[in-house]
Amino acid sequence: MPGQLDGIQVVIITGNTGVEHDELVVPRDRLRERGARVVHAAVKSEPVQTYRHDLEPAETIDPDTTLDGLDTAEIDVLVIPGGTVNADRLRTDPHACALVRALTTTGVPIAAICHGPWLLVDAGVIPGKTLTSYPSLRTDIANAGGWWVDDAAVRSDENNWPLITSRNPSDLPAFVDAITEAATGSG
Repeated sequence: MPGQLDGIQVVIITGNTGVEHDELVVPRDRLRERGARVVHAAVKSEPVQTYRHDLEPAETIDPDTTLDGLDTAEIDVLVIPGGTVNADRLRTDPHACALVRALTTTGVPIAAICHGPWLLVDAGVIPGKTLTSYPSLRTDIANAGGWWVDDAAVRSDENNWPLITSRNPSDLPAFVDAITEAATGSG
């Protein structure tokens, strides 16, 4: 699979705390291994504190840029990791919501895992979409006009833009494969 994503720029967006470690690091590393240029953008240009299962502090990671420093024309895929605190902060960030809304109008694939779909709810982009998430978001997704399903990776192409979602860190292999398929137009 090396070289499969050559020329593809993936942007992973996070807040600066409460990010689920593996949901940031695993897609970043696996997509890089497949040839993608991966950029990590955070709300602030400060280290990002990751956690395991929202409880145990893990490593801090320096972002490459900030959300307001992104150029939407250079994004081929957007990835939104979970972590309860991360997702809750991103969904209230005006730059994050505006970024998601802008990318849906251009057809850029968006991938969100675990609590990441909260940002999609607040950005108002999921009416008519089928998606999955951490189970506690089921009601939020339904109230926002989406259809929630319990599956490891769900790809929804309704409304002319691809959405890839997964439930939790155990789904990361399927999540990364679905992102790869969406980015390359296969599958």
